[in-house]
Amino acid sequence: MNGKKVIVIGGSGFMGSHTADELSNQNYQVTIFDCVKSKYVRSDQKMIVGDIFNREDVLKALAGNEIVFFFAGVADIADSIDDPKETIRMNILGVTQVLEAMIESKIKRFIYASSMYVYSSHGSFYRASKQCAEILIEAYQENYDISYTFLRYGSLYGPRSQKWNGLRRYVEEVVVKKSLNYSGSGKEIREYIHVQDAAKLSVEVLNRNFNNQAITLTGTQVLNSKSLVEMIFEIANVEYNAVFNSNINDKSHYEKTPYRYTPKNAKKLVPNEFIDIGQGILEIVEEIYSKKVIK
Repeated sequence: MNGKKVIVIGGSGFMGSHTADELSNQNYQVTIFDCVKSKYVRSDQKMIVGDIFNREDVLKALAGNEIVFFFAGVADIADSIDDPKETIRMNILGVTQVLEAMIESKIKRFIYASSMYVYSSHGSFYRASKQCAEILIEAYQENYDISYTFLRYGSLYGPRSQKWNGLRRYVEEVVVKKSLNYSGSGKEIREYIHVQDAAKLSVEVLNRNFNNQAITLTGTQVLNSKSLVEMIFEIANVEYNAVFNSNINDKSHYEKTPYRYTPKNAKKLVPNEFIDIGQGILEIVEEIYSKKVIK
């Protein structure tokens, strides 16, 4: 399959840029389409800046490609709560725009970046938008000659992460403020996966029989929040100073498991070899120091 032309919509962002790099590493011909130029675009990648809601922009970008990866949209739960209409516009109507252009362009393969929150009663408008998008994609598959794969990502972390990324926020607060106020009891459980490991698995679905399936990508490193916080302080070489605010009533995130609502069943795909979370935290610490966020 290597050598095929792939477009990564939303490829300027965290997960999208790493997946674009992995595709290039495996000799796919990669085009990145986003509303802003990627800071990470490589010499062997093509960059197109455009508007996902401009039909001509999307059709022009899709021309000649055989596979579409979709990473665009609102990805922060807090942002989705602040602006539900924009979340619906980007995460539902944006997907629809691309699916319509795919059909017109006769592209058959669609890889959609979903979330573990589709299983949950938490996640607010972000979760609802992802559930709705999956249902819409299934309907397009039933009515048109396309195939899809849902990639339901768990707790991602690593270089290039957004400011609101959970693990990055914790590391930055520890490094900069030498303390951490954590909104939770410390008992919250997450399955962390490094973004580069997730990118490799995201490309692997093209090489195996994953058509019209949902794939869970959460990794194998399971930690509760208290253990994670202790690890961050130790790796950052900062004296432990954490406060857990268990009385905060935040229903937007799940505590131990997202599994509540059950959409399309998913297979779980995990890396045989993976970046250890301690090494991953060290990378983020070094990245924060290198950007001189410390005054």
